[in-house]
Amino acid sequence: MSVSADERWDKRYERNAVSVLAVGFGLVGLDRFIINPLFPVIAEDLGLGYQDLGLIAGILALTWGLASIVAGSLADRFGYKRVLVTSTILFSALVAMSGLATGLVTFLVIRGLMGFAEGGFVPASIVATMRAAKPSRLGLMVGVQQMAAPLVGLGLGPIIAVGLLRLLPSWEWVFATVAIPGFFVAYLLARVIKNPPDASVPPSSSTQRAPRASFASALKYRNVIFGALGMLGFLSALHTLSAFMPSYLTDYAGLSIERMGLVMSALGAGGVIGMLVVTSISDRLGRKPVMTVAMIFAVAALVALTRVTDSPALLALCLFVISMAVSGVVSITIGPLVNASVPPAIAATATGIVAGIGEIVGGAFAPALAGVVAQAQGISVIPYISLIAATFGLLIVIVGVREPRQVDAD
Repeated sequence: MSVSADERWDKRYERNAVSVLAVGFGLVGLDRFIINPLFPVIAEDLGLGYQDLGLIAGILALTWGLASIVAGSLADRFGYKRVLVTSTILFSALVAMSGLATGLVTFLVIRGLMGFAEGGFVPASIVATMRAAKPSRLGLMVGVQQMAAPLVGLGLGPIIAVGLLRLLPSWEWVFATVAIPGFFVAYLLARVIKNPPDASVPPSSSTQRAPRASFASALKYRNVIFGALGMLGFLSALHTLSAFMPSYLTDYAGLSIERMGLVMSALGAGGVIGMLVVTSISDRLGRKPVMTVAMIFAVAALVALTRVTDSPALLALCLFVISMAVSGVVSITIGPLVNASVPPAIAATATGIVAGIGEIVGGAFAPALAGVVAQAQGISVIPYISLIAATFGLLIVIVGVREPRQVDAD
């Protein structure tokens, strides 16, 4: 009598693995995004401007994307456990070094190296989560793991940043403090995570038919191509808002830094809800229908954001809806959509391509371009740039994405 995948699922391992992977991704989010609420203070201290912020955000996203593409293939070939542990140690050390930056050039060098380390964590962590999860709720478990980044990085990050600024001598010490938990998480990853049984095993007659982990093999699948194109829009919209909204709220909307931190926390709260609720709904109703409706909500909320300037509550509500919708769609795309569209042997490679290309363009070039436009036209253009990007993402979902069917190894 055959045993179903659900019956082979290990409940204890799922709980432990997803928990530590979620904490790890939460630290990735915190280390990446904590610079945004700190930037008004850093800019005053080091004489930086909006264009500099775009470059700093962009260089990290660029190297993050490049690392995601390469590390996805490495995780398929050598096992994701090594990639996860190494990446966590490196990005924790590099966030501490961010406090040593003395100007734009040193910030670009340190944050660029940090992007390489954090990007390596992404595809490996997603595939490790899906290997540990109960097959009937892959979307939910990926959502649980992925929601830690907006929860900690965008939701708690502004509050943590403002709180630590009050307690510590300067912003440099904030970076050093938030780096500490990462080394403990690296230890937990080494103890808890199991490599897939086929990692580092020579091919046999039963495994030779599986496609080799290569970029060409992954790009044969429609949802990999359109998933990557969609991520350009999703991440351009989200990263432009996360990078520039603190400055938008203080410089254009006239909020104090304390109130800005509270409003910005709505971006993180929305991301958490989206990655839990939107992904869970997609387990029942399908990936494409849920992605389409979510992006319609995101576009509508961005239209509303362009018209709200004097109400912190409405600003927070708009940011909440945008982040909820877009974060949920991102989690679906790099999780169950892509993984159910390719053979398991190239899952991390495909995930790395989709996440990496999205980060390179949506996370690197979009904030850099937005910074140039904001410097020339004023910070008020930021919601419009995000609106254009989200509309593009919606069109890609409608026209290009197909409801996936699990692809066999052969």
